[in-house]
Amino acid sequence: MTDAELAVLSLVAEEPRHGYEIERVIEERGVREWTEVGFSSIYYLLKKLEREGLIEGRLEEASQGPARKVYHVTESGRKSWREALLRTLSVPEVRSSGLMVGLSNLSSIEADEVLAALRRYHRALGERLAHVEETWERQQPVPFHVEALFDYGLTMLKCERSWVNGFIDQMLDRRQGG
Repeated sequence: MTDAELAVLSLVAEEPRHGYEIERVIEERGVREWTEVGFSSIYYLLKKLEREGLIEGRLEEASQGPARKVYHVTESGRKSWREALLRTLSVPEVRSSGLMVGLSNLSSIEADEVLAALRRYHRALGERLAHVEETWERQQPVPFHVEALFDYGLTMLKCERSWVNGFIDQMLDRRQGG
């Protein structure tokens, strides 16, 4: 199960939801900061989870507006969700990232270009960090598990930003013969 599938399944397992409500919760909780769930992919993921028998959609009357298809987790879906969730909490994964690919090819690019790119990366991390902090503050108060998501995400961004800054310093030292 992909992270995006698990994220959507988790929201439905939490409580029955329709597509727009899933989008709202994804926005509120900053889910896009840690997984790729595009607005346009929510319905694709819901249909996929429904085909796999993990959720079922039921047309339900709304208090306002037209009836909506509300998704409910199935017994099989709850079991799969639980297994996938426990796996993510117990098995560390080495994930590929663009930075890792870039670092593996440092010798192919001039040092000045690498430094300029890493400075842009560092700046972008700072902007992302500010965005996540602002989103977190705007959402207060949040449930404990959402608090943990934001805290973990911010901690990882700060660590990555610190590492990039230190690596830039190392590159500058090497250039200067230090």
